[in-house]
Amino acid sequence: MKPSVLQYLKFFLLFAFGEVTTAHVPDQDVLASLNKLPLDGHFSFSDVSTTAAAQDFGNLSNFKPAAVLHPGSVDDIATTVRHVFLRGEHSLLTVAARGHGHSLRGQCQAAGGIVIKMESLRTARMQVHSGASPYVDASGGELWIKVLHETFKYGLAPKSWTDYLHLTIGGTLSNAGVSGQTFQHGPQISNVMELEIVTGRGDIITCSPEQNSDLFHAALGGLGQFGIITRARIALEPAPNMVRWIRVLYSDFTSFTEDQEMLISAERTFDYIEGFVIINRTGILNNWRSSFNPHDPVWSQFESDGRVLFCLEMTKNYNPEEVDNMEQEVNNLLYQLRYIPPSLFHTDVTYIQFLDRVHSSEVKLRAKGMWEVSHPWLNLMVPKSSIHTFAREVFGKILKDSNNGPILLYPVNKFRTSVVIPDEEVFYLVGFLSSAPSSSGPYSVEHTLNLNNQIIEFSDKAGIGVKQYLPNYNTEQKWKAHFEARWETFLRRKNAYDPLAILAPGQGIFQKALLPLSS
Repeated sequence: MKPSVLQYLKFFLLFAFGEVTTAHVPDQDVLASLNKLPLDGHFSFSDVSTTAAAQDFGNLSNFKPAAVLHPGSVDDIATTVRHVFLRGEHSLLTVAARGHGHSLRGQCQAAGGIVIKMESLRTARMQVHSGASPYVDASGGELWIKVLHETFKYGLAPKSWTDYLHLTIGGTLSNAGVSGQTFQHGPQISNVMELEIVTGRGDIITCSPEQNSDLFHAALGGLGQFGIITRARIALEPAPNMVRWIRVLYSDFTSFTEDQEMLISAERTFDYIEGFVIINRTGILNNWRSSFNPHDPVWSQFESDGRVLFCLEMTKNYNPEEVDNMEQEVNNLLYQLRYIPPSLFHTDVTYIQFLDRVHSSEVKLRAKGMWEVSHPWLNLMVPKSSIHTFAREVFGKILKDSNNGPILLYPVNKFRTSVVIPDEEVFYLVGFLSSAPSSSGPYSVEHTLNLNNQIIEFSDKAGIGVKQYLPNYNTEQKWKAHFEARWETFLRRKNAYDPLAILAPGQGIFQKALLPLSS
C-alpha cells in the first residue's frame, strides 16, 4: 500500500524538526473503517471527546487521539485492536487504554490514535466469591472504590491498596499498586489470581500463574505494553469495621527510618505504615492527602518553619468487640518507638473512611479549583543502604526551603513482582507529590521539574541505585538502563504479545516504525 499524501507530509515535518519518533497522523481510511466495525459500544470522533481523552491528572502532556472507543464489551476492544493489527506495519494507528485518567505524563494518551475509555466497559456485575480463598472478579475498567464497597457487603476486601481508590483496576495493575499495606501483602499485583487480557494482536487470553503464565507475569506491572487488562480476579480477606489512625512526629531521621524498618519486620505490627517528610509545614497543599485536621491543637505547636520533620502514620484494624485488645497492641507498639512524645495524635474512623481518605481532600480541592492543576510528581524506589545519603542531599540541600506537596517516604520488603525494583531486600518508596498551580515561581511546573531533575542527577552521580516507580524516560538508552538485565525479557515479550507496538504508545518505550517512503 502506498502512503497517503498526508503521511508523506507528516514524515517530512517530523524529519525536518528532528522528531521522527513522536506521534504520527493515522491512516484516514482506517479511521473511516472504524465506524463499520460490529460493536456493542461505539466510537466518538467529536472534538469534545478527543480533547477530554488528551488530558490526564499530571496535566503535563496533551496529545489528542483521532477517536475514542466506548466499549460495550470485551469483544469490542479485541475487535478494535485486531482491526489495527491486521492493517499491518504500514498503519501508524496506536491504541491506549484509559482508566480514570490518573497518569502523570500522557501514559494513557495516543496521539492521533485510539483511546479506549475503559470505564465504559460493560461486563457482568462484579462477582464476589467467599469461602476458604475468597476473591472478586471485576472489570479492568472498574474503580477500586467500587470494588471496596461491593466486597464489603460480604465482609471482605482486597488485601493491598493504593492511597487513592478512584483509579481503575487495569490502571494500577499495569504499574504495581502500592500503599502502606505493601510491606505485609506486597503491591496489588502480588494479590491477583487471574487476568483476562486483550493482546496487541487482538486475542482475548485468560492467564494465571498456572495458565499462560508468561503473559500473566508480563502484564502485571508491564506498563500496558503487552495487553489491555479487561478482567482481574483479586484475592480478598476479612474486612474490619474500624481503624485506629495514628500519627507521630520525629525530628531525627535515623530514629524515623529505624522505627519504620523495625515495624515492617515485626511479627505483630500495625496494618498500615507510611512515612512523610515535612519541610515548612505551612507550604501549600502539604496536607491535601489527609483527613486529619491540620489545625489540631496538639500538632499546631510543631510548625516546622523551614526545618525538616518526619511523620509516621500507622493504623490498626479492629472490630468494636476487639477494642480492648487493639488498645493494648497499639500501646505495646508505640512504647517501642522514639517519636516526639507530645506529637502523638490518633482518631478512630471506619475502614472505608480511612481507605477513601484522599478522596475527601480531593472534593475540597476541586471546590477551590486546585485539583486540576499540573502535578509534576516524581516517584522513586531507593535502596535501604542509600536512604541516608539520599536524604541528606535531598532534604538538606535540594529541598531546603519548602515543598509544594506531600513527600512520602516509607520502606517495603515484600515486593516480589515483575516490576523493576532496587536490588535489595528492603527499599524505600519516596514520592514527591508536587502540585504546580502557578505559571512561574516556586510553585510552577518549570521550578518543580528542575528540582526533580536535580534529585535524579544527584542520585545517578552518587550511585544511589534508585529506580523510578511510574517511570518516565524519553530515550531507548534510558529505558534500557532502567530495565538493565530485564530489558531482553521485556523486548521478547513485546515481540510476542504486541509485535507492531500498537499498545500504550504514551509510555514512550516503543514507537511504531514510520511508514517507509516506498510502495
